[in-house]
Amino acid sequence: MNKVMLLLMVVAALTACGPSQPSETVDALAANPDRIKEIQRQCKEDRSKVGDELCLRAAEAANRRFFGDRPEQKSK
Repeated sequence: MNKVMLLLMVVAALTACGPSQPSETVDALAANPDRIKEIQRQCKEDRSKVGDELCLRAAEAANRRFFGDRPEQKSK
């Protein structure tokens, strides 16, 4: 019984150690153009280190800003 519990605890701990999703949303990035530029710079230097998901979110945020779908425009 103790071995089963120990095994379950180890499996749970290893599952929790997996790669986490980027916490920055497209909307949050669209509101912060300096952060978009920083992420895009990091993506150019070493995309595998930054992660595809965050690079894609930064690209989408840049597109939204370019095409006029900015958070500050919605409040007007």
